[in-house]
Amino acid sequence: MKRDLPERTFEFAKRVVKLCQVLDQTRGVSRTLANQLLRSGTSIGANVEEGQASQSQADFISKYAIACKEARETHYWLRLLAATEIVQKPEIQDMSDEVSQLIAILTTIIKKCREKKKV
Repeated sequence: MKRDLPERTFEFAKRVVKLCQVLDQTRGVSRTLANQLLRSGTSIGANVEEGQASQSQADFISKYAIACKEARETHYWLRLLAATEIVQKPEIQDMSDEVSQLIAILTTIIKKCREKKKV
């Protein structure tokens, strides 16, 4: 099933929110990491959505580049949660795989747009 990128990043953000709701129930480190994950994980879709309404190709590339950076940060927080066993790796493996795919997709789009801009 093919989904467009704004919808895919929105669905990913929903999953991040749900995970963060669970993490937020525990005081301390879990809550702090949940806040970091929530910011970066929901920012991916927000920037993709903003890119859809960009005013120029440079603006589009900028928004997608930010989305890609946020995806990389999200991947980091997910890895950290698994490595510290705050969340068991199998529980977030699917999310980690999805964000890796989003990074690859965003990187490809950015590269193609930059190449097109040079022509």
